[in-house]
Amino acid sequence: MKSLAYATLFALAFAPSYGFAQGSTGHNMSDEELIKLSLSAAPEAIAKDATIVAMDHDGKMRTLRQGTGQWTCMPGHADPANPDPMCGDKNAMEWATAWMDHKEPPANKVGFMYMLRGDGGASNTDPYATKEEAGNNWIKTGAHVMIVGSGAKMLDGYPRDAKADPTRPYVMWPGTQYEHLMLPVR
Repeated sequence: MKSLAYATLFALAFAPSYGFAQGSTGHNMSDEELIKLSLSAAPEAIAKDATIVAMDHDGKMRTLRQGTGQWTCMPGHADPANPDPMCGDKNAMEWATAWMDHKEPPANKVGFMYMLRGDGGASNTDPYATKEEAGNNWIKTGAHVMIVGSGAKMLDGYPRDAKADPTRPYVMWPGTQYEHLMLPVR
């Protein structure tokens, strides 16, 4: 159950301006379609054993498929025209929980996330921005992976610019306790 709580917060964390269910976005995808979309976020070797979760019509997270591995995947905002599914390991889920709760991320833990279909966009400087606004340095990154947690703070030498180039590695939310490394893969 703790893993599902992490997954819920993770899902809400990385696409705050979107809903995460078939009903919340107007997209009526079947569970099979949501699972397939979720699995597309990571390489097959990661996704095949992942737990798949999605937000239901009433805003509650539900498990679509219980996995046997340490990864949790979700469909993102479940828009087939603009997909943003994601997968995170246990440490990434703990980091996302801390972020959502406005708490300090776990010390001495590094998390890894996949978003191989890209994202719907986020502020590069405000961890809590939910939409593009003047001055919040909105950025949309294509297919990427993320390193989050204490390990990301030790990766000196990566650009920390508010207006980052999303085609190259960069630090998102620089200078905050939630800064993390974004690594485009295509």
